[in-house]
Amino acid sequence: MEIILYGIMFIIGTLIGSFCTLAVYRIPIGKDITHERSFCPNCNHRLEFWDLIPIVSYLALGGKCRYCKEKIRIRYLLFELGSGITFLLLALSTNIHLEELLTNTEETINGIVLIGFGILYFTTLILIAGIDKERTEIAKPVLLFGFIILGLYILYLCTFKNILVYKYAIYLIFILIIILLDIWLMKKKGKENYTISILLLWIYMLSFTNTDIMLFTIIATLIFVAIHSIAHKLEEKEKENVKVPIGFYMVISNIFFTILANFLANIVK
Repeated sequence: MEIILYGIMFIIGTLIGSFCTLAVYRIPIGKDITHERSFCPNCNHRLEFWDLIPIVSYLALGGKCRYCKEKIRIRYLLFELGSGITFLLLALSTNIHLEELLTNTEETINGIVLIGFGILYFTTLILIAGIDKERTEIAKPVLLFGFIILGLYILYLCTFKNILVYKYAIYLIFILIIILLDIWLMKKKGKENYTISILLLWIYMLSFTNTDIMLFTIIATLIFVAIHSIAHKLEEKEKENVKVPIGFYMVISNIFFTILANFLANIVK
């Protein structure tokens, strides 16, 4: 029975990954991500349903467009596969069982709601990571979506879990201060401030996880950034300015340590 549940979570992950590949391309250029049909970026041919089945379509077509035969970037396959594995590990780390989900108890309902928030949280992070990896920028529309989800999460915790609101009130105050600072810097310099965006992402992660996970996230991110910078300088010594996708490395680290913390809390007791 658990195999069915974990299979469903993997499929959900691949579907989210497939959607994220579209969103990563469209959000930065202001294109619609919900109503406009998917198309091949090379020949602009509209893609049909059988062209969009995560992983399966890519493998069946041999990594090429069905219509123009242009090679499709392997990152689409890796994105879908990585997202599927991520959500599978999320399900495994929570130690959920299908029989429990089918019982109509308050604890089961709370578990389902928390898994739902986990899926939305990871989806937001995957979108942020994808865009940052491609463009070295934190997409503000995605962060806004994340903060809306965070607001609903805080409301749920305070209403149904009797969690004290003080900690989250402090987080929200910090978010407001940083947003106001971002607006002021935007008016003064006329461009997005990457550091401010990273701070917003950091607080967003902290609000959904905890200080221990964020401490390990920061340490791992610093290690990744150092390795990235050294590797880049060794390959292209003539370039002084190295654009490091810090948000991408933060997301990868945070997802890893969040899943690991779940494993330790729910399975290794």
